[in-house]
Amino acid sequence: MATTHAEFLDALSAALPDGALETSRVVLRENSRDFGQLSGNPVEPLAVVFASSVADVQHVLRLATEYKVPVISRGAGTGVSGGVHVLGDAIVLNLSRMNRILEIRPEDEVAVVEPGVINHQLNEAVAEFGLMYAPDPASYKMSTIGGNIATNAGGLRCAKYGVTRESVLSLDVVLADGRLIRVGKNTFKGVAGYDLAALFTGSEGTLGVVVRAVVRLRYLPVDERDITLLFPSLEEAVEGVQLIAKARIQPAILELIDHSTLLILDEQYSTNYAGLGGAMLLARLDGYGAEREEAALREVFEERNAQLSNSADPRATKLIEMRRTSRGDTKDDAYRTGEDVAIPKSRMVEYVHRVQQVAREENVDMRMISHVGDGNLHPTFSVEPEDGVDPLARLDRAVEASVRIALELGGTITGEHGVGLIKKDWLQWEQSSEVVELQQQIKRLLDPLNILNPGKAI
Repeated sequence: MATTHAEFLDALSAALPDGALETSRVVLRENSRDFGQLSGNPVEPLAVVFASSVADVQHVLRLATEYKVPVISRGAGTGVSGGVHVLGDAIVLNLSRMNRILEIRPEDEVAVVEPGVINHQLNEAVAEFGLMYAPDPASYKMSTIGGNIATNAGGLRCAKYGVTRESVLSLDVVLADGRLIRVGKNTFKGVAGYDLAALFTGSEGTLGVVVRAVVRLRYLPVDERDITLLFPSLEEAVEGVQLIAKARIQPAILELIDHSTLLILDEQYSTNYAGLGGAMLLARLDGYGAEREEAALREVFEERNAQLSNSADPRATKLIEMRRTSRGDTKDDAYRTGEDVAIPKSRMVEYVHRVQQVAREENVDMRMISHVGDGNLHPTFSVEPEDGVDPLARLDRAVEASVRIALELGGTITGEHGVGLIKKDWLQWEQSSEVVELQQQIKRLLDPLNILNPGKAI
């Protein structure tokens, strides 16, 4: 370890409370990466700081600036884009101990939270007031609000309530040099100055460290209607999404599961949904209009080749929870890669058709689950290690083709997972060099020494 690193760690230890600085190998390994799949072993950080106050975060960043040591801030590490992977000499600033719900103001329909608050815990706390925090990524029982803000996380309810940015009103952010600023507003509306809260939301820890957030709460639905819709094929299921939209029905949740995924869920949960159809939509209608929307939904498919579950069928609710916690049988690895594109809803049928064709041409397996209510598709490609010539090359070609097709159809390389490290090289496919350079200028303005999560996002 370089002398300056030893001096830096000594200075950190002196400035922080006892127990905040960790250098044990177990803790270093646990904090070296997220769930994103990258080749090679992770790099261990120099140390992990478990901040418990805003002052701790400021101390860390002031000293990191003085000693020019990179800082990677993280929460629960549930991301899948490599956004908190350690690439070299750096410390990890773990915010999981800053986990207080500072205030709930039910009359204003807002909550004030620290970044380490677990998404699900916030929802439990506000439910007694008839409120909810709408963003609900699949990892909602583990992921932190700070991590959700860093990646502008989505989830199943995005179809109706939007991604995290739509629920962030104000942020307290510690900048690279340790300054504390407050951006955004304390109200639902406000147009004074540039929308810097939106800039920091989704910035993946590259512009500052969020230490406090004012988030908007929504009304807890008085009624929820869960319905499954079974179709003979994947294309017909996607067409069903268009029919729902044309009828101007707005589900809170609208998910797609293809036949291959149904087979896996059947194996996991000892069910038999795959025997009933080729693909499935899962719809949740909520609020005072749920009953009328259900009636309208049934009318849309009355004369079409789709099987709808009965009203109040508990299996529909179970399937939504199965979908929430699973997108396949295993995590991504070298021979299995899941993607996160978003497509204009009018082009989803074409996308599905073209990506299936690519999978056939490259002789790779593909399955599809999707937040089809807002066009966020998750194709997952896999290949057996001993299957044919150059299986990894075929897999890579299929994945890259799926992303390029999304862009050709007016889509984006990531709908909710973020760019992180894994998708960084693809950003130039989507954004012009002028736009990328503008973002890099913003990065240099806020982080002139490039110590905040360097090498990520842009």
